Amino acid sequence: MTPFVRQAVDTLHLAFVFLTRLPLPRLREPVAPVGLALWAAPLVGVVIGAGMAVVWTVAHAVGLTAPVAAGLALGTGLLLTGGLHEDGLADVADGFWGSHRRERRLEILRDSRLGTYGALALILILGLRWAALSGASVPDGALALLVAPALGRATLPLTLALLPPARSDGLGAGAGKMPGWGVLVAWALAAGIAMTATGGSGLQAATAAGVLVLGWSWLAWRKIGGQTGDVLGAGAALAETLCLIWLVASGH
Repeated sequence: MTPFVRQAVDTLHLAFVFLTRLPLPRLREPVAPVGLALWAAPLVGVVIGAGMAVVWTVAHAVGLTAPVAAGLALGTGLLLTGGLHEDGLADVADGFWGSHRRERRLEILRDSRLGTYGALALILILGLRWAALSGASVPDGALALLVAPALGRATLPLTLALLPPARSDGLGAGAGKMPGWGVLVAWALAAGIAMTATGGSGLQAATAAGVLVLGWSWLAWRKIGGQTGDVLGAGAALAETLCLIWLVASGH
């Protein structure tokens, strides 16, 4: 195996270990910075999406109602990821709107306790996903579940490239510098997955996700002066939700 292929395999492995709760082999030393693995984030997303799509389809096949099938599919996604990005969204909601001071916002982001803003953000985002999916046909819902997680996770390397770390320690700082090739590869993979599965509406959803992450990055810059791991995860959760709604509304 050439060094290039070995690095690709190792960083792909790292992406799955970091972004999922799948039982995987231990990482091979030395472990690369997480940022170098984020080119593969859309591939992780499509695997997670495939798991959700299978549960959604089987639930319908055994006669469960659409709302129940939607809940089971979304719950599968949370089990596969440990709610990683949703946890980031809750922390960011508490931090960004819990204080007027940058230093205090960063303190709140470190606090694992769930506040009012965080709870409301979780209720809203999961409610929107469930409502969108509940009204979808079986094939359209399956395709949306397959594609939306890939597009949502494509925002991770872009946000990391756009923003400096908001503090000198933590995941955002430890992720390392995001190389431009990593951003391009991630978005090429995500766009390819989206267009293959859902055609033009997938490309539209990818564009919407890109616009969203630009606005999200601007907001993070205004609020805390950069990115943290929670900011990255929150952006991915928001983009995934937007893409799911978009794809279901467009018939995919």
